[in-house]
Amino acid sequence: MLKPMATILIVEDDALLLDALSGQLAQLGYGVATAGSVADATALLQSQAVDGIILDLGLPGADGMELLHWTRAHIAGLPVLILTARDGVDDRVRGLNAGADDYLTKPFNMQELQARLQAMLRRARQPAFTQTSSAGPSSTTIGPLVLDHVAHAAALNGEPLELTLREWELLELLAHRCGEVVTRDDVLAAWRASPPEPGQPAAAPLNSNALEVYVHRLRKKLDASPLNIRNIRGLGYMLNRP
Repeated sequence: MLKPMATILIVEDDALLLDALSGQLAQLGYGVATAGSVADATALLQSQAVDGIILDLGLPGADGMELLHWTRAHIAGLPVLILTARDGVDDRVRGLNAGADDYLTKPFNMQELQARLQAMLRRARQPAFTQTSSAGPSSTTIGPLVLDHVAHAAALNGEPLELTLREWELLELLAHRCGEVVTRDDVLAAWRASPPEPGQPAAAPLNSNALEVYVHRLRKKLDASPLNIRNIRGLGYMLNRP
């Protein structure tokens, strides 16, 4: 469960949305701070501690990305959820690569925002996966599954898994957020930001149908373990902890 009275800074210049979102979060038990611009948010962050930020990008005076860069430079571990009308893949990739913990587009569902916010704060408070010295500092272990992030390789029950590039990227993303929902858009954005698979044309389709194929393949390769990739209807996928 979320710690009581986690304080969220909402940076939004739409007064009606800001008021509605503040009221909803307050009813859910959050402390709420608000700012309508990058300058106001920066000043608030220098004078008040918060547990997370919900950040609009289209702000007056300066773009919300400037606040994200400032936050990462001065408060590196502070979780940031971008909430914006910018729904292009390039915008998502740019925001996530700049250090945002999650990215949600407007219009949005309040229940989904709440779930993403809770997951983001949980990740900030405890590791989403276990790093073990025996497997090396650049590895992830989840039950019988070990991922080597340097070699881009995985082993299950001590046996190497044969994975294509896209399967590896999908498995790494699911493992990094083990126990939490990874949206289809998150996976497709990560795929589009990486080179094409060897032997595949650069224009090879990357869509929900292709993603279903890769998920099916990966499920079959995890069959001999207690790990399971769940389909979360309407949202995406979740790798269950064993």
